Amino acid sequence: MNDKHLLDPDDPTASREVQEGLLEALAPLEFPPPRAGALKRRLFERIRASRDAGKDFIHVRLDEGEWESLLPGVRVKRLQGAERAVLIDMQPGAAIPFHRHHEDEECVVLRGEAQLGKVTVKAGDYHLARAGSRHGLVRSSTGALLYLRGTPIGHSLEVARDVLTALMPGRGQAPLTLHRDDGQWMQHAPGARLKLLRDDGRERAMLLKLDPGAATDFRDRPLDDECLVVEGEAFAGDLLMRAGDYRRAATGAAHPAIRSDVGCLLFMRGASPAAA
Repeated sequence: MNDKHLLDPDDPTASREVQEGLLEALAPLEFPPPRAGALKRRLFERIRASRDAGKDFIHVRLDEGEWESLLPGVRVKRLQGAERAVLIDMQPGAAIPFHRHHEDEECVVLRGEAQLGKVTVKAGDYHLARAGSRHGLVRSSTGALLYLRGTPIGHSLEVARDVLTALMPGRGQAPLTLHRDDGQWMQHAPGARLKLLRDDGRERAMLLKLDPGAATDFRDRPLDDECLVVEGEAFAGDLLMRAGDYRRAATGAAHPAIRSDVGCLLFMRGASPAAA
């Protein structure tokens, strides 16, 4: 038996009806012309400032851009050509043939799970395949969304080279896999923690975890030259980024603070302190 009143605030439908009724009953608030003009100017100034702050960044949203068919059940979306960064969407049962890497390739799992040879990775996991190493079959029984950086996908001759040279003997250097529960988190700011994934002396890759309501920035040493939302939502300045959204900064760009109202997990890359 339901004892709730028809206008119980815990009932989403009733709450919406009450809210809409109250809003309709409110009389419009008229500002004096000078104040209304000042508010309008401040609003447009904020819009211009937000637009100017974003001009030095490349933004690619998960639900925007074009997906291309790569293999049966496998789609790819290019994020940044110069960095050879892409998103790979694998349907359940899809697979990518074994291949050899000719440059370091980083992989972050955003959704689902995949088997990279004998290694299983899930959402939030990081995998680094070293140049010269050979990958076994990449497959997913459940479906997966992967971020790859340092991949030849989109360059037909290089893809063919990677597949053919995989037939040669030698496995190369063992890959590095860090599952989301591996490693140590370092406190960066109240409610903000960092986990180092890789630092080769030139660039470093890390995970940033923000609790709900937390904020941080890297203005002293930008880490977010590349930023990918793995889980949750985050604001980079005024820009709302959701899971699967990608951002890359131009050289010399002013990096805004990052904050999250609901909490988030971000994959971030930037210059290594050793490169300074």
